[in-house]
Amino acid sequence: MPTPTHRVGAAGWSLPRQHAHHFGEGESMLARYATRFSAVEINSSFYRPHQRKTYERWAASVPADFRFAVKLPQAISHEHALQRAGPLLDAFLEQADGLGKKLGALLLQLPPSLAFEGRPASTFFGLLRRRTQVPVACEPRHASWFSERAEALLRQHAIARVAADPARLPEAALPGGDTRWQYWRWHGSPRMYYSEYSAQALAGLAAQVRELAGRRAPWVILDNTALGFAVPDALEVQRLVGK
Repeated sequence: MPTPTHRVGAAGWSLPRQHAHHFGEGESMLARYATRFSAVEINSSFYRPHQRKTYERWAASVPADFRFAVKLPQAISHEHALQRAGPLLDAFLEQADGLGKKLGALLLQLPPSLAFEGRPASTFFGLLRRRTQVPVACEPRHASWFSERAEALLRQHAIARVAADPARLPEAALPGGDTRWQYWRWHGSPRMYYSEYSAQALAGLAAQVRELAGRRAPWVILDNTALGFAVPDALEVQRLVGK
């Protein structure tokens, strides 16, 4: 099976009833989701740990070329602010490794209050990279992370910076860090998690992805899940990129 040139999906695999007809049959919602999408983002790992056997079960229910992005726990990013987090990181990775080769990305979302500090950030990224070579996307939300020092550190550790929408700064809308791989994360705009994207916005996103699609497949995750818009928006991006 050819390697995908891009990966489009949603934050979670819930399928709104009005869009269920777009998906094939399956023994679970995830299995049905995977008949149309090649990737999904697991956000629940941010709030609570999942047993390794849960990840193994999820991996067994999707095709061989399907990939999961798993969000690092808030205990690491928010409570510990990336410091003294070694045991927490080890526990998380041991669980998520249950996905095997279907673990396609790790997502680190930082709190808006966490400013860039070179030493703790470098220490954590070094720790992370010694433990895994899985692609990592970091979504910082404090303005200080959009400096050249922060960008250089992300590049040094082969970590992509998320291209987010809504963007807190103009730079946040574009991929950064290690741009050999890109990860778009669209949360819904103007109202985060709730708003549906316009056809024009989705066409613009698809054009960016199509331009960069290649050997390291860029990811696009729609996170406007509150009213069920993530799935139709992701389907539209998938259609447009595939043109």
